[in-house]
Parts: sequence; structure tokens; C-alpha cells
Amino acid sequence: MKKCAAALRTALLLFSLFTGCMFTGCTAPPESEEVRANGMYFDTVVQIQAWGTPEETVEHCMELCEYYEGLFSATIDTSEISEINQAGGQPVEVSDETAELIRKGIEYGELSDGRFDITIDSASRLWNFKDNEEKILPDPEALKEAVRHIDYRCVHVDGNTVTLSDPQARIDLGGIAKGYIADRLKDYLESEGTEHALINLGGNMLAVGNRYDGTDFRIGIQEPFAETGVTIAAVSVSGRSVVTSGDYERYFEKDGVIYHHILDPDTGYPVRNDLDQVTVISDESVDGDALSTTCYALGLDEGMELIRNLDGVEAVFVTKDGKIHPSSDVVLLENAG
Repeated sequence: MKKCAAALRTALLLFSLFTGCMFTGCTAPPESEEVRANGMYFDTVVQIQAWGTPEETVEHCMELCEYYEGLFSATIDTSEISEINQAGGQPVEVSDETAELIRKGIEYGELSDGRFDITIDSASRLWNFKDNEEKILPDPEALKEAVRHIDYRCVHVDGNTVTLSDPQARIDLGGIAKGYIADRLKDYLESEGTEHALINLGGNMLAVGNRYDGTDFRIGIQEPFAETGVTIAAVSVSGRSVVTSGDYERYFEKDGVIYHHILDPDTGYPVRNDLDQVTVISDESVDGDALSTTCYALGLDEGMELIRNLDGVEAVFVTKDGKIHPSSDVVLLENAG
């Protein structure tokens, strides 16, 4: 039933776009003309820039974001992830997309030996990094209990049926969903003939081809804890993804200690190591999303070793002393330009 409902929603969205094009013409503007669409999804700003693409096509990306948020959000009660979390260990049938993304999350749990864990929600829901003006820490005993239910191995996917063998476990796809959605937006834009676009899901950057003038996109790497827009370097990409995870994205400081949103599955507290930031460059944004979090959790040495053992993936690590550590294939530009 879930699978059919998801297919119906997708069909309705595509039908809406098609009928709109019948009446508006969906005429593609000149290749050099930029079209933008903006929205707020996944608790972050989403921006699509495209060149030589009908406005209706770019705006439809926002409808797709809303659709995927309705599947993957752990904070929307009617989402498929919330249904799994509320099922008390009973099987839940989900859409193809949700089943695929959960499988991908499990793969990264295995690759990282549990440093990346999609069942982190039992701990992350105890933290408040959004409007915590009083800087309240979670109750230590509650956090200790939550950690007992963090284990990606309790998530079982059989076709489109998802079951949690630990009824108190909770899935949170926040460390991988934006990358997956960016990939699906890219698939859609390319299917509509878009050759030049830049997808930005809260800093998760994914290029569709290159710029209309034939040059690569230049993506800046933000300086940790600096004002937005201040970069320490940049990378040049065409058709690739650039995703960054760091301790400065969502955090608060109390008694001289920074508490950030990347949690250690073993303790439920923020990861403590020598890193401020990891940026991953990859073909698929879902990989960059998961790997940036994974490599941050692993630290410089283990994270760099993981990247060197993966084909087609590069990374830039920034340590707390301000030093930049690129993997061997990365060519850094001095600034975003």
C-alpha cells in the first residue's frame, strides 16, 4: 500500500508539471539565462540555480523536496520514518525510496563499523541545537539509556518492509537524506534536458554538468566558525557533489565546551577529536553526505585512510589548528572567486 501511494504521489506531481507545460509552453529560456527556485525543507534553505531551463522545471524541484521530506523526516508524524519509529517493532511497508535510502544507511553503518548509524535518533532527539538559549544538556541517565538502542544492525529491510528488532530504536536519516534527495533532483533535471544547474540543499552542493559558459563550478569551503560566506579554499567541479560536515554547523557553547550535532553512537555526546570539518567530493551526493559525517566521526587519520581506499572520492579535512589536509587527488583553489 505504501509503495502504491508513493508511486501515485510521484505520478500526480509529474502530471501536474506536464499539464502546466501544456498551458504555459514550458519554453526553455536562452542558455545564458539563470532561473532560481528557493524553499525551506529539512529545516534548511534549499536553492536551485539552473541555466537555459524553463522556470516550471526548476520550481517543480521544490515540490519534489516537499514529497521527500514527507517520506524521510523523523519530525513529521505522518512520514514513513515516523511510522517505523512509532510501530513498536512491528513491520512497516514503505515506498521504494525509503527502503532504498535505509539500505544505503545500513551500508554506511557497516562501512564505518557503526561510526555512522541511522538509529542515532534515540540520542539526537534529547539534544536541542536550534533554540537552546539556556544551553541545557540532556539528562546523563536518559542519554545513557538512549545509547542502548543505537545499533543499525537492528534495522531489517525485506523488499519494502522495514522492521526494527529493537522496538525502542529510532531511525533518523538526517545524515544521508539530503544527499539522496539532491541526487534525485539531479536525475529529474537531467531527464528534463537541463545541462547546467547547481543544487544546494543547506550546503550540500551538487552540480548538473558545468556552467553554461563551459567552465567548472567553483564551490567554496567555509572557514569553521566564521561568518557565512567566508571561505578558506575552494574546489572546482563539474557534475559532482561537494558536501561538508563540521562542528560549527549546529552547536552551542557552554562553560567553554562546544556541543555540536555530530553525535558519537557509543556515548550519545558530540564526537570529540582533532577535526573542525570534513568536505567530501564525490559523484553521488548521497555518498558525500554519509562520508562527510563518517570521516568526521573517525578523525583525521582514520578518515583519510577510508577516503584513500574508496574509488572516485576525495576529501578535504580541516583540523582544529586551522590546517587544511586534502586527500591526494584534490586540487584546492585559493578562494571561491
